[in-house]
Amino acid sequence: MSGLDEQSVQCPYCGEMIDVLIDCSVPQQRYIEDCQVCCQPINFDVSVDQEGAAAVWVTHDNE
Repeated sequence: MSGLDEQSVQCPYCGEMIDVLIDCSVPQQRYIEDCQVCCQPINFDVSVDQEGAAAVWVTHDNE
């Protein structure tokens, strides 16, 4: 499956839940996106399985 998938993740800095869009057409991804609440840089590690389900892990800059 390709396309965008909306996921909710918890910011590792402020603890707020934020909604992000994941591009499911790329099976493995690593990127940085700023928190929509506190503006801190969040490290995203995304894995998309063969069925198109995305697993998202977030960490802060010091992890």
